[in-house]
Amino acid sequence: QVQLVESGGGLVQAGGSLRLSCAASGRTFSSNAMGWFRQAPGKEREFVATIRWTGRSTYYADSVKGRFTISRDNAKNTVTLQMNSLKPEDTAVYYCAAALTYYSGIYYYTDGHKYDYWGQGTQVTVSS
Repeated sequence: QVQLVESGGGLVQAGGSLRLSCAASGRTFSSNAMGWFRQAPGKEREFVATIRWTGRSTYYADSVKGRFTISRDNAKNTVTLQMNSLKPEDTAVYYCAAALTYYSGIYYYTDGHKYDYWGQGTQVTVSS
């Protein structure tokens, strides 16, 4: 079992920044990748960013590339999503997720079905 707890959400003006954190506990060593997803009201969940638990591979959705940065601290079992130049369309509940299965291509981790554990989510609201 892996437990995930997100924090850092809030209300920010357009152009501002927020830093989301995901604290992982339990069998974290069994995770192969961590991801961030988001879901806006009335919309389907969408992929935001992913990072391998070991190594340096990352992958971003086109909509956040250049603005968001995903990173991890293995010693602290945390994954962080630094969000800069926020836009109103970034408003959503953001979820952290852990994937146990290894896939050779990091692109596979853009699919939410590849993840085994999810956090409860944290709200991000960007005002215009």
